[in-house]
Amino acid sequence: MEHDIAAGRFCGREYILPLRIYYEDTDFSGVVYHANYVRYLERGRSEFIRAIGASHTSLMREPRPATFMVSALDMRFLRPARIDDRLEVRTLMEWVRGARIFCRQSIFRGNELILEAGAENVCVSLDGRPRRLPAALMDRLRPYLDPPVAAVAPAEPPAYAVAAE
Repeated sequence: MEHDIAAGRFCGREYILPLRIYYEDTDFSGVVYHANYVRYLERGRSEFIRAIGASHTSLMREPRPATFMVSALDMRFLRPARIDDRLEVRTLMEWVRGARIFCRQSIFRGNELILEAGAENVCVSLDGRPRRLPAALMDRLRPYLDPPVAAVAPAEPPAYAVAAE
């Protein structure tokens, strides 16, 4: 799997994606428009998957094609980002349970926390039905889960977690 080293890097289990804020990302005051953070978090998750040797394209080419849908996204905005800021989107996979995968994400400007989020995605077939993660993807994810050998959710998933297995 091809991966552009300049796009990001792992620090332990956490994937770090650098990002610069452009004029197009901001509102009239030069502050990042709130909905754009959803795109930054998506990029972090997508690049994480690519960095472990998978991709959304490869998942669609499987004998049983699969893709992901966001089932829950909890974001807490702590500080505004502004035009020309250099940020880092940090993605940490926490658990997998059946069709669901949960990760913690954060966005930093240097050492300053800008945003923190929890994202739950559901693996689905092309007709939109939940399905277990493909075995090959699960094998690649396993070392990045907490603990590294875990493949199941904690006893108490987040209150908003949807039972999609």
